[in-house]
Amino acid sequence: MTDFRQLSAQVWASPQITPDEVAEAKTLGFAAIINNRPDGEAADQPSGAEIESAARAAGLAYHAIPIDHSGFSEDQALEMADLLAWIDGPILAYCRSGTRSTLLWALAQAATGEDPVGLSESAQAAGYSLAPIAPALDQLAERARKSG
Repeated sequence: MTDFRQLSAQVWASPQITPDEVAEAKTLGFAAIINNRPDGEAADQPSGAEIESAARAAGLAYHAIPIDHSGFSEDQALEMADLLAWIDGPILAYCRSGTRSTLLWALAQAATGEDPVGLSESAQAAGYSLAPIAPALDQLAERARKSG
């Protein structure tokens, strides 16, 4: 059973998916999958290569921005922002629980000037908290506003 949680009109977050759930994502209209989970975190997780293969077979774009437990980099947030701007259609981002995918989505959106309060409300509605990255969201959004 899938646990795809909508964060925005374009992006959903999910705990770890299986190759079978990739096919379901295609049926539901997703255009791309973004993998935010490094290989080898758990013995029972499908590898990124397995998910990529299933995605390509289903006609979905696949990208990986693995986030390990050491945290996020600004480069990762900007890479995610670029993907969100480039991919035409709904995106499913996943990690172990969906939290890292949600946090990376929020950082990417803040880097483009999105309001951190609105991002937090959207994440909370999907069952995720942005509290661990609130200062970074504010900083990125402020920087985007000043440069824009």
